[in-house]
Amino acid sequence: MFTGLIETLGEVVSLEVKPTGARLRIASAVATEDAREGDSICVNGVCLTALDISGGSFAADLAPETLARTNLGELAAGMAVNLERSLLPTARLGGHILQGHVDGVGIVAELRELGEGNWWITVEVPEELERYLVLKGSIAIDGISLTVAAVEGRRVSVTLIPHTWKHTNLSRRREGDRVNLETDVIAKYVEKMLSRIVLPEKH
Repeated sequence: MFTGLIETLGEVVSLEVKPTGARLRIASAVATEDAREGDSICVNGVCLTALDISGGSFAADLAPETLARTNLGELAAGMAVNLERSLLPTARLGGHILQGHVDGVGIVAELRELGEGNWWITVEVPEELERYLVLKGSIAIDGISLTVAAVEGRRVSVTLIPHTWKHTNLSRRREGDRVNLETDVIAKYVEKMLSRIVLPEKH
């Protein structure tokens, strides 16, 4: 489980594409300082299992499903990625509950500076995720917990404060870039439960 509060930026060391899946290696002194083999680390919003931890870097195997549903297959050496270690029971839940299970990939439609280091970002989401977008609700973009500022059809907009802009990889994004999206898990559970309710017939 994660909070969507990015701890640090990591740097992609390599992405080795294999006949089935791929192996990603990321350098980060912060993410590896207390990491153990098998720990979960969220990379651009994707929960990955840390392997071969050495020299301030860790590797992670990417399954075909991960490559198909996220933007991790587009990574290359030198690129920055958002990192968050899994939540400790004693930590404050400052963002919102994230599983690191990406629902789909969106397209950056607009990046606009608002002044004094604040930014407005609009993302076009896949059609199947539109129903989970709620004004003032939460959404994770590349693993960052953000509050929905506007919803217009399949376009969702959020504002970024200077800290978020400076300390995440969104400052490196450009219009047309693909970003990982995770919608609110509570909304998905509510939807499923409500779909099973049988209303009494009116007479």
